Amino acid sequence: MEYIKVADAAKKWGLSDRRVRVLCQEAKIEGVTKTGGIYLIPDYAVKPADNRRLKGKIIPKAYKALFSKIDALKEKNKGKKPREDFLVDFIYNSNAIVGNKLTKEETALVLDGKTVEKKPLKDHLETVGGRDAYTYMLDLLGKKSTLNEEIIKGIHSHVLLDKPEYKGVYRHVPVKVLGAFHLPPEPYKISNKIVKLLDEYSKSKSHPLENMAYLIIKFEGIHPFLNGNSRTARIILNMKLMENGYLPIAIKKADKIRYYECIDSFYRDATTEPMVNLITERLEDEYNA
Repeated sequence: MEYIKVADAAKKWGLSDRRVRVLCQEAKIEGVTKTGGIYLIPDYAVKPADNRRLKGKIIPKAYKALFSKIDALKEKNKGKKPREDFLVDFIYNSNAIVGNKLTKEETALVLDGKTVEKKPLKDHLETVGGRDAYTYMLDLLGKKSTLNEEIIKGIHSHVLLDKPEYKGVYRHVPVKVLGAFHLPPEPYKISNKIVKLLDEYSKSKSHPLENMAYLIIKFEGIHPFLNGNSRTARIILNMKLMENGYLPIAIKKADKIRYYECIDSFYRDATTEPMVNLITERLEDEYNA
């Protein structure tokens, strides 16, 4: 194994020698050894995330190693853009979770303005709507907009291109999600629930990744719209990931059962851990792509 000295690591990572020594003392750098009072750092070691930015945040012990790993990946890949085929992958998977029958290749064709024969108009409109919602979200990020009810309804309006009568409109009837552990609130409570959730999110002292998991789970639990809730939730998740400096992620078609079980686990066992694990696994996929 090759080792480098503190000064070399400091130059490599754009840090001061003193900061690197502190990170060594605090065991924040993987594989560090000390010989004769000199720290030796493995050449493969990645620059640790700057947790000073997380000052005041409460991070459960169970998440510390995981969040440190992901934040180190974020730091190492600072400035990295989403992969070239990300948008196609994201829209294909997000739509497939809710029953869209277009293949990934067909999704790409529709996004390129083409029509796929023998596939429903609904599937085409869901694909275009997903693209428009993602573009709208990027525009919001560029304007540094703060997530609120109006923006949530705006995202949903783009998502639900195939059902114009329900676009951006909270449901007016009670619903029960088939197979779900949690019963969504009555319609008259939706607006207050959303406002309360956004307030909780903004004031939370949790690590951003745990906070995002909570936000998405609670949003899905409120189930504010008659249709398009999950697709809207995944756009909101990517908005928050990118807002916090992470890459956007694609929850996979193969994750469908797991995704909904993550939501049920919160309402059944009062834990965000399954959703946190799913989000961080998909983040690793994107950083390692």
